[in-house]
Amino acid sequence: MTVLGGLKAALLGSALLGSVLMLAAGTAQAEFTNNAIRISVLTDLSSSYSETSGQGSVVAAKLAVQDFGGTVNGVPVEIIPVDHQNKADVGALAARQLIDVNGADAFVDISNSAVSLAVQELARNADKVVLHVGSATADLYGKACSPTGALWLYDTYALAQGLARSIIAEGGDTWYFVTADYAFGKAMEEAVRKILEAQGGRTLGSSRHPVNNTDYSSFMLQAQQSGAKIVGLANASGDTVNAIKQAGEFGITEGGQKLAALIFYIQSAKSVGPELAQGLRFMTGYYWDRDDASRAFAKRFAAEMKGGMPSQAHAGIYSAVLHYLKAAAATGSDAGTTVMAKMKELPVEDFFAGRATLREDGRLMKDMYLVEVKKPSEVTQPWDLLKVLRRMPADEIIRPLKDGGCPFVKS
Repeated sequence: MTVLGGLKAALLGSALLGSVLMLAAGTAQAEFTNNAIRISVLTDLSSSYSETSGQGSVVAAKLAVQDFGGTVNGVPVEIIPVDHQNKADVGALAARQLIDVNGADAFVDISNSAVSLAVQELARNADKVVLHVGSATADLYGKACSPTGALWLYDTYALAQGLARSIIAEGGDTWYFVTADYAFGKAMEEAVRKILEAQGGRTLGSSRHPVNNTDYSSFMLQAQQSGAKIVGLANASGDTVNAIKQAGEFGITEGGQKLAALIFYIQSAKSVGPELAQGLRFMTGYYWDRDDASRAFAKRFAAEMKGGMPSQAHAGIYSAVLHYLKAAAATGSDAGTTVMAKMKELPVEDFFAGRATLREDGRLMKDMYLVEVKKPSEVTQPWDLLKVLRRMPADEIIRPLKDGGCPFVKS
């Protein structure tokens, strides 16, 4: 783990010159600590989520800084990549060092719910912004919400509402869960269970597994024996890929059961291949081939990543960083509460968000898409893997403000 160390030496001028410069710049530049804006991309650079976040998250953040012009009111913007290794204690320790030693002003991505919860509390106390993109626990804008935190992409509630309801409506009313044993997996399973019960469906069992698991044979056997119509995969990235591959070995879908990936990425679809993944439905906030603006970003991203397409998290990171920079410029400050208040005031406008708003509790009110993995015969190029079935409006899938339990939201 490498963190940019040291601070740039401050240029000293006369008191008179300093006063003149202050008047010229207004009060804005004086409020940027360390004469820089430092954004840490705190992410998984080496473990199971590195393909869908990782170095791609760093590239996306840098593209946003580049498009903004590289500076905010004349102050340079620095991107600091840090690997949290998918461990809450490592992530929290890294965040503390970034705040205390490296002068970090904001954190983006995270990509692990447990790490996000730990970092959100640290950032709240230090008045630093946290932009959760690859993390999904709805607690981040609920009971664990923060005046300096925002959730930019998906969450357990929205994913469950969008995907589970569509599957249940088509007759998938009995489920068996294969669940990652950490905050996201447990929350995702619980969210779908509630919808199942409300719709008259049933849960026929569940299995828990550690992150970076490789052997799913016993779980797939139990899922098969349960007779559930749907095997719900409440995990992500490499874990989901391995589970789908082993489901294929056990003939899960051939036996009439269907797989539901509660969180899925195009990278995972490519790793599994359309032969095994065809027909799999999932929710996504971005697809590279949806429109011209999405394709334009994907082209730039691919050039930096030597051919890889951006994930929905990568696109979300670009959007979150760009909006943060706009708010920092508008306020002339890097104070977390000040910048976040402005982020909620300004509309979020870009290829990822369309025209969205950041709600009082820190939830980005952005539409998502229900997509399906294409059949092999429908694929025309290596990344032509998905078809968009429908747009899912934010106000239909995101938990209502009044139901979140965020302590600082006015009733």
